[in-house]
Amino acid sequence: MAKAFSLSDLRHEWPSLLAAIAGLIAFNFEHQIMEAGSVASLLAAAVLIATIVMASVRVAHHAEILAAKVGDPYGTMILTLSAVAVEVLVLGILMLNVASPTLVRDTIYSAVMLDVNGILGLAAIIGGYRFGEQPYNDDSGRTYVVMILTAMGISMMVPEFIPGDKWHYYSLFTIGAMAALYVLFLRQQVGVHSYFFSYAYPKSRGGESEHEDSPAGASVALLIGGVVLIGLLAEVMSGLFNKGLEGSGAPPALAAVVVASISAAPEILTALRAALANRMQAVINIALGASLSTVILTVPVMEAIALFSGQPFVMAMTPVQTIMVLITLIVAAINLSDGETNAIEGMTHFVLFATFVMLTFLGL
Repeated sequence: MAKAFSLSDLRHEWPSLLAAIAGLIAFNFEHQIMEAGSVASLLAAAVLIATIVMASVRVAHHAEILAAKVGDPYGTMILTLSAVAVEVLVLGILMLNVASPTLVRDTIYSAVMLDVNGILGLAAIIGGYRFGEQPYNDDSGRTYVVMILTAMGISMMVPEFIPGDKWHYYSLFTIGAMAALYVLFLRQQVGVHSYFFSYAYPKSRGGESEHEDSPAGASVALLIGGVVLIGLLAEVMSGLFNKGLEGSGAPPALAAVVVASISAAPEILTALRAALANRMQAVINIALGASLSTVILTVPVMEAIALFSGQPFVMAMTPVQTIMVLITLIVAAINLSDGETNAIEGMTHFVLFATFVMLTFLGL
């Protein structure tokens, strides 16, 4: 039976409380900070980014509590959807202050690189060194990869060939296609093919949530409250961030990497804990599930905003981005075909992640 939420539990929410205090201070002194110059604005934005990450980690924590109660595949679905909610919220707010038509495209691309190459690569390396080979259900890997490739192909590769005067027709089609893909995928993930996304681990391997007796209602309330707090923090941070980057010569995709990193931070912690507990299925579900959710849910929301505002975004990836995505998904398809990961496979993905970082630094 679930225990009642207590003051002891509330003390664990100090990161969110600290984030709220930092946001309140920044909100009241936002104009003074901006008047102090770019350096002061960038430093304040960095502090707010750190507090947003702290708040997002607490959101992920409460999503984990709920996930432990319902089990896979529902559990990892809650985790990935909470991360996508944070990403869409921060992205939408940044779009109001950062005048970049490629922000949505670059954020989705960065999220896929972080999730598939960064999270999966690092987790497989760490888990591989500790356990050698780590088993998982290979059906999940194949399903995720083909879904990600299809979604990114439709929404971020094909638009390169769509005439400018017909963008709104294709945007409508993209919204419908993403919705159809996600509805079918969701029905299969929680229905007839739910076993694709789970793996029967021995009880001795651990991994049970230490919070499984925590009250679900409190976790739901704190999760929703955390997302609202992140939105308020992002509103203040975006203005300071934009002011701080003025005339700095920073790479154009830096804002996109920041958004993707904020949403990926709690996923990284959760995935690494799963890898160290020898539960690679959770890592696969988190890394690939987050990538798929980012593409298949973020794209229709942003396309709808574009249709409503009448201002299209640049969704077509650059040639370099397209090549990186194709290499990443081909490597993932090969590595995830045998039902076991190891450190060598993890290193191939992590090298691709390092390549992504280098290309971003070079402004590509």
